[in-house]
Amino acid sequence: MKQISLMPDEQYQRLQQRNNAEVKNLWDILDEVKDPEVPVLSIWDLGILRDVELDGSSVVVTITPTYSGCPAMDTISSDVKAELNKAGYQEVVIKTKLSPAWSSEWMSPQGRKNLREYGIAPPEDADLCEEGLTPEAHAQCPHCNSRNTRRISEFGSTACKALFQCNDCSEPFDYFKKI
Repeated sequence: MKQISLMPDEQYQRLQQRNNAEVKNLWDILDEVKDPEVPVLSIWDLGILRDVELDGSSVVVTITPTYSGCPAMDTISSDVKAELNKAGYQEVVIKTKLSPAWSSEWMSPQGRKNLREYGIAPPEDADLCEEGLTPEAHAQCPHCNSRNTRRISEFGSTACKALFQCNDCSEPFDYFKKI
C-alpha cells in the first residue's frame, strides 16, 4: 500500500528533532525569538533554528542563515542569548552552520501563513507547471491572491526576497524566494 505524504520530509524531520529532544523546553523558549527583518516569523518558523542541546551547563544553539552574510544573524544571535538568559540559562553558545544551506522547505506552515498575512508572498510549494506558471515569475499577491503579477526586481527589501507588483490590485509586495 502506497503512503501519501502529508508534509515535506524536511519539515517532518525538523518536527521529529524538536519533539524528541531532551531539551524540548529550550526549543519552546526560542519560539519567542523573532526574525528582526520579518517580526511575524520566529526563528523556528523561518527554519533557521537547526538544533538546541545542553553541553554541561551551556546551551548550544545552532542556526543557519537564509543567505550567507545575512545581516540579521548578529541580531538573532544576541536575541537568542537574551531570551535564554531571561529564562535562567547564563551560558549560551551560538553556532552558525552553513552546510547544508538553508532551504525554504524548512519554513513551517505557520510561518508561511504569517508571511502572507503580513503582506509577503511565501515561497511557493504548489506545482504551477500545469498552469504554465512559475512562482518566480507569477508569485501570488498576498493582498488580493491574484497570480497576475510581475517581478519588478530580483531583490526586495532583503536579499532573500524579490520585489513584485500585482497587475490586478497594483500593490507592490515582497516574495520570499524559494531556495
